[in-house]
Amino acid sequence: MERYFLILTISLEAVFTNKFRSILTALGIIFGVAAVIAMLAIGNGARQEILEQIKLVGLNNIIITPKDNSSNNEATDGEDEDSKEMSKKFSPGLTLKDANNIIESLPTVEKVSPEIFYTTPALRDGKKLTAKLSGVTSDYFSLFNHQLKKGSFFNDEQMELGSPVCVIGPEVVAKLFPKTDPIGKQLKCGSIWLKVIGVLQGVAVSKKAEELGVSSYNRNVYIPIKTILLRYKDRSLVAQSSLMGGGGEMFFFGNSVVMTSGSEGSGETDNQLNKIVVQVKESDQLTATVEAIRHILNRRHLGVDDFDITIPELLLKQEQKTKDIFNIVLGAIAGISLIVGGIGIMNIMLASVMERIREIGVRRAIGATKKDIVFQFLAEATFISITGGLIGILLGVIMAKVISASTDINTIVSFGSIILSFGVAASVGIIFGWLPARKAAEQDPVESLRHD
Repeated sequence: MERYFLILTISLEAVFTNKFRSILTALGIIFGVAAVIAMLAIGNGARQEILEQIKLVGLNNIIITPKDNSSNNEATDGEDEDSKEMSKKFSPGLTLKDANNIIESLPTVEKVSPEIFYTTPALRDGKKLTAKLSGVTSDYFSLFNHQLKKGSFFNDEQMELGSPVCVIGPEVVAKLFPKTDPIGKQLKCGSIWLKVIGVLQGVAVSKKAEELGVSSYNRNVYIPIKTILLRYKDRSLVAQSSLMGGGGEMFFFGNSVVMTSGSEGSGETDNQLNKIVVQVKESDQLTATVEAIRHILNRRHLGVDDFDITIPELLLKQEQKTKDIFNIVLGAIAGISLIVGGIGIMNIMLASVMERIREIGVRRAIGATKKDIVFQFLAEATFISITGGLIGILLGVIMAKVISASTDINTIVSFGSIILSFGVAASVGIIFGWLPARKAAEQDPVESLRHD
């Protein structure tokens, strides 16, 4: 061991004697390792984001939303009003009957959750918050993996009777109940007082998840769907004036029946439901179930294409596949830097061998074996690559943090990526240092002593 320790000491002395050259030699390894760690961190962050989005949209969920067909109501050039009215087809839009028909007709469906929502002011003790009032069933919370922080969800009796109860998000609690427990307290949404029975855990919803139909429920007030239909508004109840072409609408607000005139461009859907979420039992049944749902809705809507069907999980998995391919390409490009760094080590070590031929001859003359010479030069190359790998790891972690802080890209540095990059760096030093080490060991001692 003393022999090898002495040889190792000689190797380190040679490295530190030529500090600047050693640093330049290690740069390829440093930047290669840093690039690999940063790229893998971006890939891990993207994968984690996709998994969180899948949890938010729910496993095996299908989302059905109304389509804006307002453009279909405009008369084309040269078409009179009578012919336009004759050519128009009537569709009831998305209704509770659609949701019930889907769950009753399709054996592949596990759960169906219809949803109705409005933007409304929420009031309590002089505090006001613009909240999203959502009428849902009890299945909604399990479909989207919503967790309770305290309290309870709706029970069957509250769902059946349309009770004035609600489950609220954390932002509603922070604004309207800053210093008190909201459970059992009352808040006013519109003209209706609601009793708080539950508070949801807060979860950040990404823009991508919102595009796939997941709302940021931190500011939501959830009530039973029958509550919103009985105590607020049922868009399926159309006034006689609307049927006669007046565009009016009748809805319940509190204990009053209110008549309104139609308003194009208001942005509010004419459908009874804003959304239907369907959960399929198995992932491999998603495509077939979508086709069956499309057939059912086309029949119920009299052939009017006034709905969109989205499969968030399949879209997210396709996005993940695309990102994985992109990350593999970036990782391969970063890996090339390590190979270039290894070639740099080999070139510098070969040059070092040519410069130190006389030193090699002297060492061989005083008893050093070929094995000792190989170990000396291989130790130099390995030390440079390992040192470069450690510096590269630190730089890679810093790069990942900077990318995450300066952009919207989520990065996660894993222990596995550190071990992988460090292992590759050490292997590069050994592999590319072997040839110069063998060349040094094969030098003829007599010729080496004669070398100037």
